[in-house]
Amino acid sequence: MTTSNLFLTKHFTFEMAHALLGYEGLCKNIHGHSYQLEVTVAGETVAGAPEGMMMDFHALKEVVQTAVVDIFDHSLVLSDQADAELIEVLQKNFERVRIMPYQPTTENLLADFAQRISPLLPHGVKLYSLRLHETESSCGELKFS
Repeated sequence: MTTSNLFLTKHFTFEMAHALLGYEGLCKNIHGHSYQLEVTVAGETVAGAPEGMMMDFHALKEVVQTAVVDIFDHSLVLSDQADAELIEVLQKNFERVRIMPYQPTTENLLADFAQRISPLLPHGVKLYSLRLHETESSCGELKFS
């Protein structure tokens, strides 16, 4: 017997700073957030399988921890279009400065995280959605078909 449309979700928390180059609001300044990331995977399990599960939550934690949290936690993320001298000074003085080929908006971070997580999932398990809370009241969500 096969169970379809099975979803598992794991929550992650990390601290990250960013700045939005060319933005007209306060987010043009370097500032930080306590991000909440929800990762939902989809797949099937066969009743009576030895483990009786689609994916172990610990395995999902290891994937997301390695692909996202270990890289972005307590980092400053900036676009590669930021001032080269500023980037050089920041990288010289701080260990965790991440320069990305995109503006570090919630939307772009979601797309990046999906590309990092998807290839690490086990066979038969697909990324279903990512939800990234930048603040308590603001989040973005990326869903896959």
